[in-house]
Amino acid sequence: MQENINEAQERELSEQARIRREKLAKLTAEGNDPYRKTKFPVTARSAEIKGDFAAWEGKEVCVAGRLMSRRVMGKASFSHIKDGEGSIQLYVTRQDVGEDVYASYKKDFDIGDIVGVKGFVFKTQTGEVSIHATHFEMLSKALLPLPEKYNGLQNVDMKYRLRHVDLIMNEDVQETFRRRSRIMRAIRGYLDGHGFMEVETPVLLTLEIGADARPFKTHHNALDLDMYLRIETELYLKRLIVGGYEKVYEVGRIFRNEGMDSSHNPEFTTIEMYQAYVDFRYMMDFIEGLYKSVAEEVCGTLQLPWQGNLIDLSKWERLTMTEAVKKYAGVDFASIASDEEARAAAAAHGVELEAGKESKGHILAAFFDAFVEDKLIQPTFIYDYPVEISPLAKRKPEDPSMTERFEYFINGMEMGNAFSELNDPVDQRARMEAQAAKKRAQGANAEVDEDFLNALEYGMPPTGGLGMGVDRFVMMLTDSSSIRDVLLFPTMKPKK
Repeated sequence: MQENINEAQERELSEQARIRREKLAKLTAEGNDPYRKTKFPVTARSAEIKGDFAAWEGKEVCVAGRLMSRRVMGKASFSHIKDGEGSIQLYVTRQDVGEDVYASYKKDFDIGDIVGVKGFVFKTQTGEVSIHATHFEMLSKALLPLPEKYNGLQNVDMKYRLRHVDLIMNEDVQETFRRRSRIMRAIRGYLDGHGFMEVETPVLLTLEIGADARPFKTHHNALDLDMYLRIETELYLKRLIVGGYEKVYEVGRIFRNEGMDSSHNPEFTTIEMYQAYVDFRYMMDFIEGLYKSVAEEVCGTLQLPWQGNLIDLSKWERLTMTEAVKKYAGVDFASIASDEEARAAAAAHGVELEAGKESKGHILAAFFDAFVEDKLIQPTFIYDYPVEISPLAKRKPEDPSMTERFEYFINGMEMGNAFSELNDPVDQRARMEAQAAKKRAQGANAEVDEDFLNALEYGMPPTGGLGMGVDRFVMMLTDSSSIRDVLLFPTMKPKK
């Protein structure tokens, strides 16, 4: 039955497309090819007219946008057009636009066409702010029909594939991406206001580093050289700290050749920031301040609904990973003295361990993943991470098995990661070589970044660094359930 419905819909769409092409051919033959129009003198937009009617009443305006409705009533008709700020009603009469134009408006124009209108602003008897048209022309012909007005794009997959259509039909979707733009401005404003300098670093790298994420591989023809799309911006930004800049950040597009789900996309946006002479505790305070500032500026509140939970950004809990596992799993790793005891605890609690990740530190992280992360609904900093899973973080002086690292979580989702950055080139080399060796054992072509290690040997000051996921932050501030809802064009498997 569903297949028959789809076939009928496709036939109807094909017939509508044929009719629209015939209308275009007629217009072109009459010397009115709409695609030859290069400009239209827009003098006002819907939102400003409707927002301050008293200032615009009776004035002549030129507006342009997409024809979204049409109600023909003999010698007079009503339409709505949608521009970049909203929609406004048009009143079109044969007397004011001329008999030929009016006849074409009724026969040749379709919902979805781009039109230009000149007229004066008034209110109808029902009180709707409108434009009484004196000039009406087609600026672009829509050869494909829009979805039915009230249902829009029902198929979620098609909403992402046809984002341009989804934006036309759904004002909420448009507002999500307007808000994303405001969020980015607010983040940059906060960082700039605290003396940070925005920079740009390479996207194409000449080696596959030993980090856990898998990169995308490409080839540079002129150099006959395999290259890799970056999986982070960290190592170049730290070189800038070595070079003497004390506060830097980058809004970076990141690429990871991994799976996709509601919180992961192969390409995504992070902001990494580094500040000399501060530690990870300073970065805790800094990111908490950034989140509060941006939420207040963009949403006007620190209490945010996010998929059924009310997130309170005014309160941030702080727990070590050991404390969090004890709180939510009932296992106290502070009393576990050896790897063997940790493996026994994992077996007793049904925690599966990956091959090669069977040390106490790895097992603590496995307990956290299994029992804790999804419980962290309200903003929570988790700090003191095992050194095994923190190759770029500085060891804790009082406990070298742990590092000065934190991640923070909201609504059961990791939102960012921060360190007191490791600036000991000897320790850094040992960790990177161990990480690369492990990746090579798994079949990867992992290497140590010798240029970065060389930079560290010139001396990097004590530094606090933090990376935050922009897309997940936008998800929270727009109450979105999927990362695809906040990416204009998420990665999609091509349709056959």
